[in-house]
Amino acid sequence: SSPAQKLVFNRVNGRRPQVLLPQISAPEECYTVAHEENVRFVYEAWQQVEQQLDGSRSGERTCGPVQYVEKTPNPGLKNFTPIDLEEWWGQQFLAKIQNCS
Repeated sequence: SSPAQKLVFNRVNGRRPQVLLPQISAPEECYTVAHEENVRFVYEAWQQVEQQLDGSRSGERTCGPVQYVEKTPNPGLKNFTPIDLEEWWGQQFLAKIQNCS
């Protein structure tokens, strides 16, 4: 018996997938040019940081970003487990579908 496959929901342009439910007509989100420029700037800057981090991990010696790692972990976070947001959104999506049928 193999483990159950994990559902993966790919988002278009970082947006949550739309649920096809009968809804009262709501105004669509409007993005200003300034908003789109800000998003593009942050996205491109983050891509550069990730590339520099990958380069420093592969042995390239550059003066770039440094990944922070705590030297003495916080004991209060000993049992902390991060949430998988992709999985959580998938569960919410499936729950909405099941509630509507």
